[in-house]
Amino acid sequence: MSDSTQVSNASCDIADRVVAAMRRHGSPGYPRAFEVWYAHISGEMPAVSMAMNAIIASSDGVVGMADIDNLYERFIGTERLARQAERTSLQVLGEIDGLMALVDKALDSSERYHGRLAAMSEEVPPAADRQKLREWVEALVMSTREEVTRKTQLESQLRDSSSEIRNLREALETTRAEALTDPLTGLANRRHFEEMLQKSIDQATLRREPFALVMADIDFFKKFNDAHGHLTGDQVLRLVARTMKDKFKDKAVITRFGGEEFAIILPESDVVAGKFGAETVRQALLTRELIKRSTNENLGRITISLGVAGYRRGDTASSLVERADQALMQAKREGRNRTVTEDALDSALGRVA
Repeated sequence: MSDSTQVSNASCDIADRVVAAMRRHGSPGYPRAFEVWYAHISGEMPAVSMAMNAIIASSDGVVGMADIDNLYERFIGTERLARQAERTSLQVLGEIDGLMALVDKALDSSERYHGRLAAMSEEVPPAADRQKLREWVEALVMSTREEVTRKTQLESQLRDSSSEIRNLREALETTRAEALTDPLTGLANRRHFEEMLQKSIDQATLRREPFALVMADIDFFKKFNDAHGHLTGDQVLRLVARTMKDKFKDKAVITRFGGEEFAIILPESDVVAGKFGAETVRQALLTRELIKRSTNENLGRITISLGVAGYRRGDTASSLVERADQALMQAKREGRNRTVTEDALDSALGRVA
C-alpha cells in the first residue's frame, strides 16, 4: 500500500470519527463545526481538544452552536489569519529586500558611469586631432546611452516592486482587519474588544473621562436556533448586529462577544447614557419582525437582555466586564427583555443587607 493511500485512509477514518462525535454530542453540522471537531479528533490542535473536553464535561456532553463558534474564533480562525498574515509579511520583507538590491544596483551603476566620465574627462584629445576627438565623443555617447538604458530598466523594476509592496501592504491591512472582525455579523470580534477595552481603560485613567460597557444577550436564542435551524439563527444574529450599528453612535465599539452575546464600549458615556443607548436598541428590536427567508414565514420578534456598567477608577478589564455581566444576569433573572444597570444591582444588595 502506498504512502498516499495510507494518508487518505487515515483522513477518512478521522472524518468518520468526527461525524460520529458530532452526532453523539448534538453538535450542529455546518462546515465551521466540522473544522472544530476535526481539529479536536485529529489531535492537531491540543488547545482545541482541552477546551472541547472541558465543554463536554460541563454540559452533559452537549456541544452547541455557541460553543462551536467560540472555539472557532478562539483557536482556528485566529490561527488561520495569523498564518496568512505571516505569509504576507514574509512576502513584504522579500519585496523590500529585492527593492534594496535594485537600489544598490542603481547606485553601483551610477558610480561606474561617473567613474568612466571622470576618466574620459582626463583623456580629452586635442581639438586638432579630429579623428581621436570623434572617437572620444562616440565613446561618451555610447556610455551615456548604456547608462540611460540601465536607468530606464531599473526605474521600471523599482516601479513594479513599489507597486507590489503597496499591494502586499494592503493585503496585510486587510488580513489584520479580518483578524479583528466577526465574519458572520461584520462586528468587531472578541480579540478586538479586548484590545479596545484596555485602550479605553488606559485613556479613561489618563484623561479622567467616563465610558460605559454594555453586555447584551439574545433571549432564548438556543431554543430558537434548535427550532428553526442554524441558518435562521445566523439571520437573527445579523439582525441584532445591524440594529446595534444603526442605533449606537459612531464611536461605539460594537462586538460579537461570543455565540449570542454582544459587548459594546460607549466612549464619553456614563451609566445613564449607557442605559439610554441599550434601551434604544432593545426598543428598536421590538419593532422588527423576523421573516424566514426560505419559507417567508413570520417568526415574530427578537428580544434581548442588557446589562450596563460604567468605568470606575481602578477598574481592570475583568472587573468592568464582571459588573456588566452581573447586571445582564440580573436582567435575565427579572424576566428578560429589559436593561439593568450596575446601580440597580447596588440598590438590590442594599435592600438585602
